[in-house]
Amino acid sequence: MCTGKCSLCIAVTLYPLALISIICNIVLLFPDGDLKYVQDKHITDEVYYMGGIVGGGLLVLLPALHIHLTGKQGCCGNRCGMFLSILFAAVGVAGALYCFIVAAVGLTNGPYCKVLLVWMRPFKDREDSYLGNSSIWNTCTEPENIVVFNIGLFSTLIVTSGLEMILCAVQMINGLIGCLCGTCMRKETEMI
Repeated sequence: MCTGKCSLCIAVTLYPLALISIICNIVLLFPDGDLKYVQDKHITDEVYYMGGIVGGGLLVLLPALHIHLTGKQGCCGNRCGMFLSILFAAVGVAGALYCFIVAAVGLTNGPYCKVLLVWMRPFKDREDSYLGNSSIWNTCTEPENIVVFNIGLFSTLIVTSGLEMILCAVQMINGLIGCLCGTCMRKETEMI
């Protein structure tokens, strides 16, 4: 496959992944679709770290835009553009890695919820994981279904950021090949 076309495929795949990361992080701010939990600061620290918005979102979206341009003929569809795509893809890997780590910590520590009358993180620092023991999830009384909510969204962030890391790493290899060998995109010349 041509390195330019490969860049296009990678960029087109990165766009929805970055959008999913941003949406997941925004939704994590509103358990039960209610603004009061953000206002009262009853949200986990990992949500405030904005791993999905900054890491898996913006730091992947910006490289995706440049990678997309390297797949087209023009100012970036050349060896120099491919070299720059390696650097942009490295930024994407770093952003996706940040998102992955923040989501993994958020998933491991569990949600911030109300237990009886106290707001706390009841599953943090436990010897056994709460993830495989759904019988203890009802410990959290408010917000409703917060454990499933957090598991679903943080797991989605882990998967999307993992895919983003893989795609950006592939683009780094593709960019190196494109930098050394060219983008294989030739302009058609007309004979006069």
